[in-house]
Amino acid sequence: MGTNSTPKPDTKGLLRGRFSEATDKFVEAFTASVSFDQRLYAHDIRASITHARMLNKIDVLTDDELNSICLGLQQILEEIEAHTFNWQVELEDVHMNIESRLIEIIGDTGKKLHTGRSRNDQVATDIRLFLRDAIDTIIASENKLLHALTDLAEEHTHTIMPGFTHLQAAQPITFGHHLMAWFEMLLRDRGRLEDCRKRLNQLPLGAAALAGTPYLPDRGFMAQELGFDGICENSLDAVSDRDFAIEFCATAALTLTHFSRWCEELVLWSSQQFSFVELPDRFCTGSSIMPQKKNPDVPELIRGKTGRINGHLVALLTLMKGQPLAYNKDNQEDKEPLFDAVDTLQDCITALVGLIPNIAPNKQAMLDATLKGYTTATDLADYLVRKNVPFRDAHELVGQAVQRACASNKPLEALSLQELNGEHSSVIENDVYQVLSVQGSAAARNHPGGTAPTQVKKAIDNARRKI
Repeated sequence: MGTNSTPKPDTKGLLRGRFSEATDKFVEAFTASVSFDQRLYAHDIRASITHARMLNKIDVLTDDELNSICLGLQQILEEIEAHTFNWQVELEDVHMNIESRLIEIIGDTGKKLHTGRSRNDQVATDIRLFLRDAIDTIIASENKLLHALTDLAEEHTHTIMPGFTHLQAAQPITFGHHLMAWFEMLLRDRGRLEDCRKRLNQLPLGAAALAGTPYLPDRGFMAQELGFDGICENSLDAVSDRDFAIEFCATAALTLTHFSRWCEELVLWSSQQFSFVELPDRFCTGSSIMPQKKNPDVPELIRGKTGRINGHLVALLTLMKGQPLAYNKDNQEDKEPLFDAVDTLQDCITALVGLIPNIAPNKQAMLDATLKGYTTATDLADYLVRKNVPFRDAHELVGQAVQRACASNKPLEALSLQELNGEHSSVIENDVYQVLSVQGSAAARNHPGGTAPTQVKKAIDNARRKI
């Protein structure tokens, strides 16, 4: 009888040497990330070429080996961009797919590329490179939007509209002043992105799995080659933290919150009840049943996407909250929220860059709403204070005058002196009618930050220098 022998298990895969059986097919699919992390391919190849150059610099790779690896990686880049690259789920992720193909192309030399690094510092580097490029693109788009706001505001430094509190007409302002409030929100958001970029722009590569590597990599060389400001100073922190991704999503969530406020106003203003603005037809849609409808779908959708970005922020915070140092597989879940946050923020900015310059304000409707809202009541109170009436008494007298105006269905400026004063006062005189003009009210706020047309123009000039 022949001796029984156990067949050798199928342990295919670059990382199966320690295992006695192949990966379960479900586990293979469940743990794979290549379906979404393949978008990191260009950053992975760029970082790999830099890593190879560093290995050559410290005499781990020969010149010929370096040249072979660089040519192989360049071929892979061309294959991916030509859509001829064969992505394989069983190879788990973008990194192993590229490495496996490199070995196919150049043979055993390709196996030397991973010397002195881990997928832990590799992916941390790739994500930082990706997010840095994304932030640069988003900031450039935000600059276009900031310019669009200042251009539209400059056209409407004298266009009167009601300013609101509690969605009640409060005081006369100019449409340009309102648009510059939007500008200030976005300018702060841009600043947060710039701050985020500074903190993320530190190189993890060289941290290896968690403790560094005995090959003594020249991390300063790699940081300079890849455009990083410096290196991550602690190898444990370098591979395991994703605070830069969380910070980006927090900034994106706040930016979308601001956009949501803008869009809520556009939805209200474009309704028949307000009729303050007309939105361009190409940014609106119709109803499936009501032929007369012009729905502000773009502003509504941006408003809705705010919840999506908020969800990504909470997802990343929750992802990190229970992780011990250093790297854990949990962190594979960082990419989809981050990628979608990047795409969603960029899309919303693109939509607003197209929408904002094409808003058509209805100046008469804005003016009529300002006149109907008794928005110069505070100006009347200030007039009385200048006549030595204590402000609280002035407040009461004006409230009574507004009550009389409501009862007679008149604006304040249409009331007679007797109606303005009431039965027990004669302090209000003919000069009050200059104060009760909505144009005069706006012009009177002639100080930095105020709504006076001259101040709005100064604010626009200053804003353009900041952009």
